[in-house]
Amino acid sequence: MIREGGPDDIPAILGLLDGAAQWLVAQGRTGQWGTEPLSARPNVVDLVTEQVTHGTCYLGEADGVPVGMLTLTDAPGGRLRPADEPERFVRYLATDRSFKGLGVGSALLAHAAEETRRAGVSLLRVDCYAGDDGKLVRYYESQGFVRTETYTGTDGWPGQVLARRV
Repeated sequence: MIREGGPDDIPAILGLLDGAAQWLVAQGRTGQWGTEPLSARPNVVDLVTEQVTHGTCYLGEADGVPVGMLTLTDAPGGRLRPADEPERFVRYLATDRSFKGLGVGSALLAHAAEETRRAGVSLLRVDCYAGDDGKLVRYYESQGFVRTETYTGTDGWPGQVLARRV
């Protein structure tokens, strides 16, 4: 089940993000989010709070327990430029790694596409970590996104913007 989240869900959202970061560390993939829990970073907590408050957050649940989350906003954040047309932007996507391979992330992205379409918007974009083995970029491509631009974030963080018409 996918439902809209709100401020009361921020601890669960941060828990999902922390779990994803912990899984990345266990895989030796520290380039994306580092080694510390995201909930220990005040700037991340503030960003998640802002997105849940001013954007829209969706939670995937299994038996009432959050197993995935996605935030959707009207524009990218940070140094990325908005598109030249109305868009929706996936800012965070994380799933409980014990549900890996069960389609939680795919279901959340499909829901984001449907919400984008329902809003009368035809462009859905996302940016992601493009380093290491490129698995994350390929994941988004498998979900119908195409690469549009690369960028370098803070401290040389390699990023990729992808877009999907809905």
